[in-house]
Amino acid sequence: MSRIHYTKPSVGELEAQYALDAVQNGWGARCYEYLTRFEHGFAEHLGATYAIATSSCTGALHMGMAALGVGAGDEVILGNTNWIASAAPITYLGATPVFVDVLADSWCLDPQQVRAAINPRTKAILAVHLYGNLCDMDALLAIGKEFGIPVIEDAAEAIGSQWRGRAAGSLGAFGAFSFHGTKTMTTGEGGMFVTSDKALYERVLTLSNHGRVAGCSKQFWPDFVGFKYKMSNLQAAVGCAQVERIEELIARKRAIFDYYARALTVLPGVAMNPQPAHARNGYWMPTVVFEESTGITREALIAAFQAADIDARVFFWPLSSLPMFDVAVDTPVAFALPGRAINLPSYHDMTDADQDRVIAVVRDVLKHKGKL
Repeated sequence: MSRIHYTKPSVGELEAQYALDAVQNGWGARCYEYLTRFEHGFAEHLGATYAIATSSCTGALHMGMAALGVGAGDEVILGNTNWIASAAPITYLGATPVFVDVLADSWCLDPQQVRAAINPRTKAILAVHLYGNLCDMDALLAIGKEFGIPVIEDAAEAIGSQWRGRAAGSLGAFGAFSFHGTKTMTTGEGGMFVTSDKALYERVLTLSNHGRVAGCSKQFWPDFVGFKYKMSNLQAAVGCAQVERIEELIARKRAIFDYYARALTVLPGVAMNPQPAHARNGYWMPTVVFEESTGITREALIAAFQAADIDARVFFWPLSSLPMFDVAVDTPVAFALPGRAINLPSYHDMTDADQDRVIAVVRDVLKHKGKL
């Protein structure tokens, strides 16, 4: 049996065809052709008005926050259960990330904790849609409106997720996406800033081009120091092919999750990514969380998967526990989750037999603990 990897991209002939065309012809007058096409296609898929392709989701967050005026002395609230890429851009701008607890079922930002953390220094709320799971956008947007604070969506992991029929990343002041090679759709590396706010879009567009305002009559004239997070036309060519296939890519991710869920959610003490009745989960990363009563630990899970020649990915550590932050916060849910959770392999061309091998490991771990 071959090793089962936790993720790999779905790329084929269409991506190769577009990439070759970009290599051979995407220069001079055509140097931004695929880039513009990719931005328009992705914005259309989301139902957003504007999109700017970037070199990473981190870059999209950095520029979007800068355009909102986040700076020294400001605070941005986010869940303590997250990857550092969500918090890092806050620090780039001299602001402080404020970590609050997450909900036990969605593992996403707890609105009540957000409300309690708001103070005069609060500049934004960062809603991270973890593993495809959705933050409670109704509650967060209401809080943002009440206090006059923008809600930002980090939808890096939420391509295909929807809240009340609207795409994740299209509900807040702006959304940021990732096209890293592990994601539902990919450009190898890369990201996207999206918004329907024209003024915000224009500020980010200027920031993204070293502070040069579009239409300026002076060539190579920046009005202020900006950024350089531009995606290449070659990457965008791959992105164009992926956008054409996006519904297929999302459907396959959801089918993989459903196969796991039918076998695993019937087991005692096992929970997986939730999908509220009014939402759709893109299920980027199928995740199993075991109840504390099972006695199952992250270390036991990793060992069991390694023995079966299967990649297993650990649940995110609380950001406040990392050495660069190392702050004392009261977030019991965020600290309880990672020690009894694991991300399951979910690449697009997994077979039923591959998934059965993964399922067998979970069942064996439960049997070893006398739970089956």
